[in-house]
Amino acid sequence: MQLENSVALVTGANRGLGRHFAAQLVQRGAKVYAAARRPETIDLPGVIPVQLDITDPESVARAATIADDATVVINNAGTSLGVNLLEGDPDAIRLEMETHYFGTLAVTRAFAPVLERNGGGAVLNVLSVLSWLHPGPFGAYGAAKAAEWAQSNALRDLLAPRGIVVSALHVGFMDTDMAATVPADRKIDPAVVATLALDGVAAGKPEIVADEFSRTVKAGLSTALQD
Repeated sequence: MQLENSVALVTGANRGLGRHFAAQLVQRGAKVYAAARRPETIDLPGVIPVQLDITDPESVARAATIADDATVVINNAGTSLGVNLLEGDPDAIRLEMETHYFGTLAVTRAFAPVLERNGGGAVLNVLSVLSWLHPGPFGAYGAAKAAEWAQSNALRDLLAPRGIVVSALHVGFMDTDMAATVPADRKIDPAVVATLALDGVAAGKPEIVADEFSRTVKAGLSTALQD
């Protein structure tokens, strides 16, 4: 897909990876709707700020009306509450699923007819190495990301006949606020991830694995569980 002269909506565009997506899309010649729950926090030149809370159906519907010329949707908005499935607050566990699974699905459902009317396009879902790897302390996040991975695969099949390519980005730790406590030598530059992901979208790749850690985890998916 040609990103130059495309029209992109980026969720969670006020910071971290989403901000890099929005900035790089502008550099590539795209029109960019930069979406966030608090659009006043978006300070990127050349973008159109849009209020969007992906867990609020009215907000999602309003964003789809505003960005009715979109040809690319980047589902980047997310949370990481660090709760486990056994002792974690049930409301926090539910919020992880509401955000990553149902929120992403709501945005995709709202924008699928928009992209189709505009001749087709692309959806990029920002997933995680924790789609595949599920450490106990991050069980809620990992379960939500695994569900989002399944969602991405199912929607890819459903949207392909409409001329819409669904890509899934898997990445480990990035140097963003979400991974502030992770040692620097274990983190990848989010600007590099954004470049790899956008190149993957432009090439129509169904899956983009951005770092060696994620590649190693994916390669081990068929390994038997250890006692």
